[in-house]
Amino acid sequence: MTDRASTATVAAPNASAITAGGIAWAGSLVGVNNPNNLGYRYSTPSKRYRTTLDDGDDASRDVPTNIQVQFRNRQGEDLAQTLDLPTQSTIDDLTALVHSLLENSDSHDEQQRQKQGAGKIPYSFYATILKNGVQDDVEITHTLSDLLQQHAISTEDVLQLTYQPLAVFRVRPVTRCTDTLPGHTEAVLHVQYAPDGQMLASGGGDTTVRFWDVHTSTPKYTCKQHKNHVLCVAWAPNGKRFVSADKNGVWIVWDPTKGEAVGKAVKAHRQWITSLAWEPMHLNAACDRLATSSKDGTIKIWNVRTQAQNLTLSGHTDSVESIKWSGDGLLYSASRDRTIKVWNVDRGILVRTLTGHGHRINTLALSSDYVLRTGPFDHRGTKFASEEAAQQAAQEKYEAFRAQGPERLVSGSDDFTLFLWHPQESKHAIKRLTGHQQAVNHIAFSPDGRYFASASFDKKVKIWNGFSGDFLTTLTGHVGAVYQVAWSSDSRYLVSASKDSTAKLWEMPSGKRARETLPGHADEVYALDWSPNGASVATGSKDRTIKIWKH
Repeated sequence: MTDRASTATVAAPNASAITAGGIAWAGSLVGVNNPNNLGYRYSTPSKRYRTTLDDGDDASRDVPTNIQVQFRNRQGEDLAQTLDLPTQSTIDDLTALVHSLLENSDSHDEQQRQKQGAGKIPYSFYATILKNGVQDDVEITHTLSDLLQQHAISTEDVLQLTYQPLAVFRVRPVTRCTDTLPGHTEAVLHVQYAPDGQMLASGGGDTTVRFWDVHTSTPKYTCKQHKNHVLCVAWAPNGKRFVSADKNGVWIVWDPTKGEAVGKAVKAHRQWITSLAWEPMHLNAACDRLATSSKDGTIKIWNVRTQAQNLTLSGHTDSVESIKWSGDGLLYSASRDRTIKVWNVDRGILVRTLTGHGHRINTLALSSDYVLRTGPFDHRGTKFASEEAAQQAAQEKYEAFRAQGPERLVSGSDDFTLFLWHPQESKHAIKRLTGHQQAVNHIAFSPDGRYFASASFDKKVKIWNGFSGDFLTTLTGHVGAVYQVAWSSDSRYLVSASKDSTAKLWEMPSGKRARETLPGHADEVYALDWSPNGASVATGSKDRTIKIWKH
């Protein structure tokens, strides 16, 4: 047994002997009880000595104390002049400095600052660096010094820092189950909150759609017109309609205030319906156009008021697994035929086909998903006097989001990879993202578009940079396949649902280990949603119950 403390104490004074190799004291167990120990041993320079004597503060010595920084906003406009900042500056230091500079600025940012509350907006910061000859934005997570060391950035150049406002409100992390909602007689396949967070809807294998009061956690309406499993559901962005589709290829629109079907059930497809997408509210104030996709390989556009079919989009050679209606009016469809097609719905034409995946595509996510889903609503619970006022609010919200750049699309596949696209601009992928070891079955962008999370059958959740597609971290902890993920509305937390009968809460973007495990379900957790107003999380399980989780 080597007494390491003794070794360090005795050997340290003779630094030159250690560096060149020499003799070191090996402890006190000498004699008949330990015949192999002669009281000394020959020593060569080891990592232990080098760490103790040589490393010291090398890291801090290598980084200069100051660096030249130029702040700019997302639009590329410079804020003030180049500043000389300490390399030990933290995110809080940088945020305080930006607030101070904005107070003395006459720019558009200052108007936004006054509108939203001076000195209250937190910021994230991105450094523009060259990676393999390509310009990239890297988020600062700790200090400038850490960034410089991590990416070997030269301090002789001016560091370009882009600041981006974060949510001005904070969602409290969910930690406990407050209610269990029984009622479904088969597995709960879907739970989804209304855009304003004031109602919860669920659908499942028992062929029913149920509406729940989120304040009392009690059932409001049970709707029984479907004849087969309810496979997908979607709220209209104005919250006035709810649509559900089943395994027979039938969709039904419901009035959530009465729990009644609006019109008759529509037999839309020859085979089951796989995905639903409403036209965004800023493009259509009435929210009366719906897209459906099916295993029969077609996509259809409907007017839900007249129940008339406006358009059929055909071109896929296999089942269409997912569709997204973008804020720019384009429709994206992902199929088992390994392609993504981009459609102009108004003209009824195919714009381009995106190829690259080697196996069927399971899921799509848009960077604007949260903005389009919530329409005009926000965390303040604003009410609108008219449809036009609500549409105007939705338009302003989308334009503010769009200011950070074009909409981004991410696809996930059975080939274990994800692809990041700018589908309005190019048919070529921005990046191919690898790392998962089994099929990717769900992707979700954070509400602010800075990150996206991917869930896989490999029991992992991975977090990626929402702009560049760079890998950030892997969330490990589940012991079964991860089925779904959902973000809090302030983008600071993520919750995941798994085959292992639990949901887990993660802090973003730093948390590699779960902050909370949410146990209680007796079987696999299939469905998951976080209320847009941040108040609660709902999980639906194979055990036929829904659980509500709050702070």
